[in-house]
Amino acid sequence: MLLIHLIILFVIVYLFGSIPWGFILGKLNGIDIREHGSCSTGATNVTRTVGKRWGITCFVLDFLKGCIPVICFKTFIPGLFNIPENFCGIVVIIVILITVVGHIYPIYLKFKGGKGIATGTGALVAITPLAIVCGLIVWVIIFKLSRYVSLASIIAALAVAVFTIIFSAAGYYTMPISNQIFVIFLALFAIYKHSSNIKRLLSGTENRFEKKK
Repeated sequence: MLLIHLIILFVIVYLFGSIPWGFILGKLNGIDIREHGSCSTGATNVTRTVGKRWGITCFVLDFLKGCIPVICFKTFIPGLFNIPENFCGIVVIIVILITVVGHIYPIYLKFKGGKGIATGTGALVAITPLAIVCGLIVWVIIFKLSRYVSLASIIAALAVAVFTIIFSAAGYYTMPISNQIFVIFLALFAIYKHSSNIKRLLSGTENRFEKKK
């Protein structure tokens, strides 16, 4: 019975993670965001295409899309379904993975979504908040210096993984080694999703960010 309940909840998490906020916000502005800029449904392309205000809105919604399921599972689900404490960490990892996969491969848009940075950030806030704060600071610094969103995202992803390990070793977290490994996996996956950006960065053809006024 527990397995059936978890499967149903995981499906709900995937459907929630698949909500294409970038696409929806584009439609509110009369466009299909997939036909403009980088064709991504992420916050960066929304900002470039329809403006900063909409881009920030998209980032916040995608962030919450990652954060809310993890907080709900950590706070309510174990008690409701009597999930053993030593199993909760694995369940949270699965929830984060499904949420991010939902954003990157949304069923509503034929499995073509964003890169998962905002959603992954929101999900990880629930398990490694200090590392996320440090990662965001790194992102801002790299972006301000380079004006490359992709470069800032890549380095910030690495920073989150590194700071997670540092804070865990220093005793700021009581995070299982499995969760630390998972954070490293997500960081590497985020970098993989930026493989085309890396190629353009190395060839000098990556576009710097230009705000839409």
